[in-house]
Amino acid sequence: MARYRIGVLHGDGIGPEVVRSGLEVLNAALRKGGKTDIEFVTLPMGWEAIRQHGDPMPAFTKEALKETDGWIMGPHDSASYPPKFQQGRNPSGDLRHDFDLFANIRPARTLPGVPSIAGEADLIIVRGNTEGFYSDRNMYAGSGEWHVTEDVVITSGVFTRRAITRIAHEAFRLARRRRKKVTVVHKANVIRLGSGMFLNVCREVAREYPDVEVDESHIDAVTVHLVRRMRDFDVIVTENMFGDILSDLTAELAGSLGLAPSINANGRQAMAQAVHGAAPDIAGQNVANPCGLILSAVMLLDWLAARNGDDSLADVARRMERGVLQTLQDGVKTRDLGGTASTTEFTKAVCERIGNG
Repeated sequence: MARYRIGVLHGDGIGPEVVRSGLEVLNAALRKGGKTDIEFVTLPMGWEAIRQHGDPMPAFTKEALKETDGWIMGPHDSASYPPKFQQGRNPSGDLRHDFDLFANIRPARTLPGVPSIAGEADLIIVRGNTEGFYSDRNMYAGSGEWHVTEDVVITSGVFTRRAITRIAHEAFRLARRRRKKVTVVHKANVIRLGSGMFLNVCREVAREYPDVEVDESHIDAVTVHLVRRMRDFDVIVTENMFGDILSDLTAELAGSLGLAPSINANGRQAMAQAVHGAAPDIAGQNVANPCGLILSAVMLLDWLAARNGDDSLADVARRMERGVLQTLQDGVKTRDLGGTASTTEFTKAVCERIGNG
């Protein structure tokens, strides 16, 4: 029997609610059958860690994560942390940086029973996670920003051939398993050196994948194209900030940001993380949509299954995914999707469909 160790970080706001939901659904799928054993390692993060250990991301949490195959991370509410913790990276950025989780994979697709602005669509944004214009991620040490005078701030964007090459390969390998089309999103007409390098290195990598169609688009133009014809896109590859913005846009066009999953990976480990935030205004009300977190856990299991050649784990992921899709198709939805189900009611409905499947 295959064995895995998966870290669990509940996070802030609605994080504990949606993470509990994800674990319930995952355990329901495990009970249904298969030859997979998962040990869950719960670790403190965010406000829980601040209260107990004086740090939103304690060093021992990171050390423990090194001994896992991957982890599930709830959203954080770093904007509410004490000022001394707002000077550095937030917990998510901290882990992406320290574990070199260079690839942020964010699908956006229309789901049964969920109205979509885009109509039928199914794309994936492959976002470079450690460089680009996110200045808190792109330095070995320091924030990557400088307050030169009271009235002048300089913010860095960093582009390296190594980082661009590996994120481009990630996108092209993914496209080969899908519809074999990659769109490179850039702003090389204005940011000629940095974004120009991103574009040129992606072109070089593209030559190694002659079976994959490639096109290019400026970041401003692609936002228009996504609104008008999102169904035409397959895999988009872009730098950190552009990818963050586009993935929020495509998630909402496909149905709701509350449905959007993602993983962050480095080739050895992966972190499952819903795209949405901590939503402290509805925390504890049992109304949060857990789909983004559940589907992020599905992505983590799929990633581990592919890395380890584990068909049994892939079956667990499929049971989870089918449970969510069937529940939505049957009209059971949380209030953000126009339904009336609470978080726990939606979770129960998914688990029931997994059990009956």
